[in-house]
Amino acid sequence: MDKLIPLMSVKQGLPVPPPAALRIARTSLKEKGILTMRKLTAIILLTSIIVVNGACSLNTAPPKEKENHMVFVKGGTFINRTSNFYTQNITIPDFYISAYEITQKEWVEVMGYNPSAFQGDDLPVEMVSWYDAIEYCNRRSLLEGLEPYYTINKEQQDPENKSEYDPIKWTVTINEGANGYRLPTEAEWEYAASGGQLSSGNIYSGSNQADEVAWHFRNAGDEYLAGDWSWPMIENNNNRPHPVGQKKPNELGLYDMSGNVREWCWDWYESENEPKGLYRVVKGGGWIGDVVNTEISFRGKFEASGYGPDQGFRVVRDA
Repeated sequence: MDKLIPLMSVKQGLPVPPPAALRIARTSLKEKGILTMRKLTAIILLTSIIVVNGACSLNTAPPKEKENHMVFVKGGTFINRTSNFYTQNITIPDFYISAYEITQKEWVEVMGYNPSAFQGDDLPVEMVSWYDAIEYCNRRSLLEGLEPYYTINKEQQDPENKSEYDPIKWTVTINEGANGYRLPTEAEWEYAASGGQLSSGNIYSGSNQADEVAWHFRNAGDEYLAGDWSWPMIENNNNRPHPVGQKKPNELGLYDMSGNVREWCWDWYESENEPKGLYRVVKGGGWIGDVVNTEISFRGKFEASGYGPDQGFRVVRDA
């Protein structure tokens, strides 16, 4: 099982703003440096090519979605051979997914409090259960004038929940056709992490080198750790989550799909040895976990009521 280790003593990580956006330098024209008509025509032609290429991208989102850090994912079948779904005959519909893990700033704006062990506006929110993530989706939907995707019945225990360690067991059902925020399915998560139709076939989300794209137990602290996984070693190294968007994005422009904090999915975890109804799926690995946990294909699991300092999420919306 993908375990969580409670932090006994931690140092707060200072928030670091995400990378600055590219800035286009503008050169003022002087009388002696007037562009010739030929140069001006070339500039106009080049600009037109850039605009056309941008508009034809497979993953161009409407401006309002970009402002909300939501990235359009063109649907289709899996082309990344490392995915668990590559051999399954399924087609993913178009959808939107947040470019970053939900930050503490985004969480507080909706929920009004900060549960995180490591505080910072640009850090991913953590110490949130699956139920917390579901409530966030509905509340954010209402704040933005969208129809909530879930119906939450806190009085009725979910008959599908067979966990003896989950004291909550709310019954959560889907409002078909609603346009609000929701958690990704495991298949949607792997499809987006793989790069969708732009996939390069990487093991991790955006690279075959984990350190390029992921914060994990070896690189998330003061020094780069060697040797086997060890909690005392991790704690003494001041390992911690990092501000979102510091690592290289994947093919779709999604950050931290591998590493930083583990991400809740909608699905029940199910395998040959474990029946449906005990755990919810978590994906991507986190700053506490081993490098292998950050592989796209790695399937984590956790009780829906569980939470920890490396447990967060991101949201999706139907296209």
